[in-house]
Amino acid sequence: AHPQVFYLLINLSFLFPSEPLVLAGLIHCTQTEKPKPQLTSSLKGAALTGNSLTLYCTLTPQSDGWKFYWIKPTQSTETETETQSYTIRSVRVSDGGQYKCRAGRGNPVYYTHYSDALRVNVIESPKAVVTIKPDKHVFSGETVTLRCEIQGGGDTEWKYSWYKKDYTLYPYRITQEFSFSSVLNYNSGEYTCRGWRSSDSQSSEISDAVQLTVSDAAEAVVSVSPLRWLTEGDSVTLSCEVKHSSTGWTFSWYTAVPYRNGLIEVTGHRGNVLYGLELLSDSSRGSGGSYTLTNVTVNHTRVYMCRAERREPVFHTRDSNLQPLWITGESPPVSLIINPSRTQHFTADSLSLSCEDQSDSTGWTVRGYTHSETVSDCSSVSGSTCNISPLSTSHTGVYWCQSESGGRSNPVNITVHNGDVILESPVHPVTEGHPLTLRCLYRNTKISDSGVDFYKDDSVLQSQTTGEMTMSTVSMSDEGFYHCKHPERGESPKSWVSVRVLSDGKAPLSVLKLLSSAVAASPYVLVTIILAVKCYRARTDPDEDNRPYRVIEAEASV
Repeated sequence: AHPQVFYLLINLSFLFPSEPLVLAGLIHCTQTEKPKPQLTSSLKGAALTGNSLTLYCTLTPQSDGWKFYWIKPTQSTETETETQSYTIRSVRVSDGGQYKCRAGRGNPVYYTHYSDALRVNVIESPKAVVTIKPDKHVFSGETVTLRCEIQGGGDTEWKYSWYKKDYTLYPYRITQEFSFSSVLNYNSGEYTCRGWRSSDSQSSEISDAVQLTVSDAAEAVVSVSPLRWLTEGDSVTLSCEVKHSSTGWTFSWYTAVPYRNGLIEVTGHRGNVLYGLELLSDSSRGSGGSYTLTNVTVNHTRVYMCRAERREPVFHTRDSNLQPLWITGESPPVSLIINPSRTQHFTADSLSLSCEDQSDSTGWTVRGYTHSETVSDCSSVSGSTCNISPLSTSHTGVYWCQSESGGRSNPVNITVHNGDVILESPVHPVTEGHPLTLRCLYRNTKISDSGVDFYKDDSVLQSQTTGEMTMSTVSMSDEGFYHCKHPERGESPKSWVSVRVLSDGKAPLSVLKLLSSAVAASPYVLVTIILAVKCYRARTDPDEDNRPYRVIEAEASV
């Protein structure tokens, strides 16, 4: 017993000499064994790093005046608390180990026994990971599902909290995923999540932020490789892509067909153009997004379009741009003759275009798709000749000859430039093995030719003082975009030079490539020329009128 207690009992014996039994009972009580506290943890399992851990040192029966002392075998000093609990706010792996506690009171301090050792296990907290389906970049109206995965969380039951940017979106959710049934633009943002262990409410490490981007509309875009203008026997691949997204799409391919009165187009109630579209029977519905035609024939001259879809319920993109393919025979019945014979011209100059008919047929008309984004007969037509004077940049476009029966020449791209420098390049393909001459022309003929650079595909090919560059023998590797640059007057637009291959000494196999110029300045020339949209006379089956058509509405300037 404590010495102070014995001192008190001696004093009491003098005060109560006639009560020996009571004093004996008191003496017996003071000789009971020291109390021993019980040490427990607030957690049922292992502690996860970053979470709070509280240990409890409980005396039975409870009484006031005690302080509590905590120690680990690895520590040399005890930690003192005024209450029977000891809390570590953000536990670390190094906080793991065996703990003991005891209580003490009085002065000098009377200590209880140490509690039995309690082992505290601390493990790294698993990290939450946000996944988004179908994609991180989605489109208005899609169904989007966010899921919170706890990496290394085992089979433990978890609850979940969701956050958008800096505020709590859903503080507690029973399931680990939630969905936007029809996502909107304002749902864009950074999302994070955290798991909460159901057994003791410990949390996982918060996930990294994942950006969800919602765009207004899903747009499919068709591109062509290698060319839009082909010769019978060639191969071509149409590719369909969804702008800003590449995940989970499948694709369908359509071709424009006559919809009313045998025409490709009719004007809709909003001034737009209605197209009848028919699903191609051999359309690939896979994820590759490509449609390949091999050994093409004139019958493949059509307008093509694609559409993409993904998920359940199915979400569709908008119908893509209309992409024409023009396939000609090896020897078109007519050629477009341009005078002056070059693809680039200065504004205010004059230009003559005429149709040279190899079969002596009549009724040829020069047609063009120009700045107005419409297909029309060339102005100032006299017979099969078209004269334009003065030229303006609005005359930049694609021109060809067309007969009343639907025959067509190969198209030629014409660029009208408002600058001081243009490139003189061939209107038609150059035959392999023949020479090629390019010239730099100036609006002011008195300009010196000194130091003119000729470029192929944006790399300097030659520097000439004569303003003229000659290649004695061209090959297929010489195909490309050419332009010239004068040191003082600037540079010309770009033009594509095409090379025609000879096959076994027979007639040339012309694969007429787009003589493209003003790539940056005139993108509408390079997009969809609408040759087949505006001029295509569909070759159809006898029972065509009975086909079910899907009708779409598109801007007239596609």
